[in-house]
Amino acid sequence: MKVTFTNPAVPAKGIAVVFAAEGGKWSSTAATLDKKLGGALKRAAKAASFEGKKSQTMTVLAPAGANLERVLCVGVGKPAEITAESMTELGGTIFAALKGAGTAAVIHVDAIDKAKLSAADSAAALAYGAKLRAYKFEKYKSKAKQDPKPVIDSLAMHCVGAGAAKAMYAKLAKIADGIYFTRDLVSEPPNILYPVEFAARLKTQLTKLGVKVTVLGEAQMRKLGMGSLLSVGDGSSKESQMVVMEWNGLPASKRKNSKPISFIGKGVCFDTGGISIKPAAGMEDMKWDMGGAGVVSGLMMALAGRKAKCHVIGAVGLVENMPDGNATRPSDIVKSMSGQTIEILNTDAEGRLVLCDVLHYVNDKYKPEFMVDLATLTGAIIISLGSERAGMFSNDDKLAERIFAAGETIGEKVWRMPLGEAYDKDLDTDAADMRNIGSGRGAGSITAAQFLKRFVGETPWAHLDIAGVTWSKKDTAVVPRGGTSFGVRLLERFVADHYE
Repeated sequence: MKVTFTNPAVPAKGIAVVFAAEGGKWSSTAATLDKKLGGALKRAAKAASFEGKKSQTMTVLAPAGANLERVLCVGVGKPAEITAESMTELGGTIFAALKGAGTAAVIHVDAIDKAKLSAADSAAALAYGAKLRAYKFEKYKSKAKQDPKPVIDSLAMHCVGAGAAKAMYAKLAKIADGIYFTRDLVSEPPNILYPVEFAARLKTQLTKLGVKVTVLGEAQMRKLGMGSLLSVGDGSSKESQMVVMEWNGLPASKRKNSKPISFIGKGVCFDTGGISIKPAAGMEDMKWDMGGAGVVSGLMMALAGRKAKCHVIGAVGLVENMPDGNATRPSDIVKSMSGQTIEILNTDAEGRLVLCDVLHYVNDKYKPEFMVDLATLTGAIIISLGSERAGMFSNDDKLAERIFAAGETIGEKVWRMPLGEAYDKDLDTDAADMRNIGSGRGAGSITAAQFLKRFVGETPWAHLDIAGVTWSKKDTAVVPRGGTSFGVRLLERFVADHYE
């Protein structure tokens, strides 16, 4: 979608978007336009009970006295409660409201009395929200089957401080690129996006942004002793991969011996459950069991794209969990890179087997300031938190508090869950150092996190279980149904607030 920024002007033709605050307080452009239209907007507002409440919309078609096709009136809510995030969500609402209306629109953004956000800040945020909502994944549909309704592909933002708004949006657009990248990866079918292809895309897309991308195949991982990760892919004809992405945006004087921050993602490109095979119903959803790896990939693109002033390691373990004659069996024992042995009692608890080796690798090689891992790890977290929040587990209060705060600000929310010695003991087994599941159905998300905790040592660490928030069956303000990219905006804000 093409987005332009220019100075204010009275709406003259095409599709115009104007605003009102709660209580029916019209923006200056809306008031001017209403006067030009002989009070048509205020009359329509009265008839439609349009009061300027947050996200409330009203459309006036082909108003007399102008060459306008339509005027979309949008409520911003209470001025004192306006934030960059609320305007971002409003941008998505506007884009959705204009679907089917045409291919171009002009959004007239005025300074709002008693609001802390300037017109330029608001314009950038509105455009960003529209961009996020504009995403669609139709590459495998023939043209005849694609959505026939016209969609806005050109937005003109009219505001005071157009140059500043353009500069702000340029940075936000780079974050949107990372979000789109994650959504693309999560949406791809598994016959197209298998581990080697996933790794190749990371190499191609991130290298040109200045990210150092290293791909390790099975032979290299075997030499490193990654028996846990490799066991997951034993039943697949597709080779497992590990990809390490490094972005160092620090000034040259600070790069030497800089301690990186790190993000690790589970990348199970398709999960049948292995020998502990899943039920057929719903198995098609397991194409997005690589959601954690998708988020880490998109985050690295966003940070590198906007030239983030930090040193970041992103690492993803990419496997396919399939049943065949070579597949791992329940009761097999494998040795992880850390030297700890694992009795595999359920091959469908495979994500933790991938993550534990990648966590150890990153911790051992890079000595990071902290590690954050993301994974569609357990169905149990959906029972606990639904699709509203991701589950967060951490061994460090400061790290957990910062992630939580970023989520509250950006709207990708997490909820901290407990860890404890009793849960940890539930992983003990007579046959090996640990088993990969707890003794019963209870606390499945917690015992999974406890398993991972055994591989992080004293390094500050947080685990985000994103099983309930990676895919959505309904639209939200800035997320069309499908892959959500939950985690990219959250962690980009977390990094921006504390590590640049």
